[in-house]
Amino acid sequence: MAVGFSVTSDETAAAAGQYSGKMTSYVILSCMMAAMGGVIFGYDIGISGGVTSMEPFLNKFFPEVQRKMDEDTKISNYCKFDSELLTSFTSSLYVAGFFASFFASSVTGAFGRKITILFGGSAFLAGAALGGAAFNIYMLIFGRVLLGVGVGFANQAVPLYLSEMAPAKYRGAFNNGFQFSIGIGALSANLINFGTQKIKAGWGWRISLALAALPALILTLGAFFLPDTPNSLIHRTNDPEKAKAMLQRIRGTDNVELELQDLIKASSVAKTIQHPFKNIMRRKYRPQLVMAIAIPFFQQVTGINVIAFYAPILFRTIGLGESASLLSSVVTGVVGSGSTFVSMVVVDKLGRRSLFILGGVQMFLSQVMVGAVMGAELGDEGGIEKVYAYMVLILICIYVAGFGWSWGPLGWLIPSEIFPLEIRSAGQSIVVAVSFLFTFVVAQTFLFMLCHFKSGIFFFFGGWVVLMTAFVYFLVPETKNLPIEKMDLVWREHWFWTKFVEENKLEVP
Repeated sequence: MAVGFSVTSDETAAAAGQYSGKMTSYVILSCMMAAMGGVIFGYDIGISGGVTSMEPFLNKFFPEVQRKMDEDTKISNYCKFDSELLTSFTSSLYVAGFFASFFASSVTGAFGRKITILFGGSAFLAGAALGGAAFNIYMLIFGRVLLGVGVGFANQAVPLYLSEMAPAKYRGAFNNGFQFSIGIGALSANLINFGTQKIKAGWGWRISLALAALPALILTLGAFFLPDTPNSLIHRTNDPEKAKAMLQRIRGTDNVELELQDLIKASSVAKTIQHPFKNIMRRKYRPQLVMAIAIPFFQQVTGINVIAFYAPILFRTIGLGESASLLSSVVTGVVGSGSTFVSMVVVDKLGRRSLFILGGVQMFLSQVMVGAVMGAELGDEGGIEKVYAYMVLILICIYVAGFGWSWGPLGWLIPSEIFPLEIRSAGQSIVVAVSFLFTFVVAQTFLFMLCHFKSGIFFFFGGWVVLMTAFVYFLVPETKNLPIEKMDLVWREHWFWTKFVEENKLEVP
């Protein structure tokens, strides 16, 4: 079967026409500040995994887990951390983020990306303060809920903000900055955990949780100075002159008529839509709806959160000590951030599809090898030889690198650039909600699955990587260098999606 996988970006860009403009310091500084929304998300992911491996934290909030580690040697290596309360601590953030994302959609549409980012930073700031001061499990989990609200709002607005502010030919690099910021946040958290774990008094975990307030404060204060995007301005204010002035400032040129007219046209269509969540269900938006569900779902079932949430726990399972486990998490954080930076550099040259496929192959091979080593060398009791423990660490770093330049950043980039303005807030809300829903599922079930699947857990996630790589190969078109308001071209010229888009060109909203 001849499969016309995608339109080449050069052909599409030529058909669409490129806008005038250049890279400006105004855009760079604005996007750097907005990307702090990724730092708070990454910091929380890294911190939660680290503190749940600290003995003082476990003794205070999860004593049954510590008891299993200290006393009951008959419990399987794979089951020592299996605790419903412990997984509830990790996953409560994602339940809150799931529900918050739907409210965030309305706020983003009505008040703009800037206000949504401001609210997200404020909620996260409150959650960080509560977590650091927690004296019982209820206070701890309520703090996690506030963190979830903050992350839900930030993840709704920041990817849209970056994609709308960035020039089309640099959009991939700018949007991948969101995942890079997540990586920086996680790496910072891992370094802090490594340091606070050494505090003999046993309250280092409080510093780890409370320091989440620092990036949240920067984001909250910085949001006051952020400009809103021209796309949001034209849609909310119906003031073409205001949007034009913003376009001229961020593009560094007075010649913005072509882009302005596309924004006005997109806004006019968007204003005819009264119910965006109902509208996105129409057949003509089937490609975008499928991507809004499939891409964040696949991003979560790569197994990355096995590493992100539970890396220290996983490394302790294979026999590394508490300090060595936290240091190993720092290593994986450095690898993840470095590979995401590579993706930022090459994504607008190589394209999205190539990175997706290469990363998928790399993740699959490394996961299978991790499962094979653990299956052969780690039994239910006893440890594993150090050489094999460090072999697992190296393979996990290879896996993290594959995720870092493929499904990590591209899982946020593709959805943020494919929605037309009339369904953009609703579409991004679905992306964030699906991401949080399946993050919650993975966080809530991983320790249970690790206990029952043992080393087979890596083969389980490897199977999903094969499926998602095939999904990209056949169904995800190339979107590099195409202006965001011209993205309908990729669906019209795709071998599969064209039948949905073309048959509905005359459909009345």
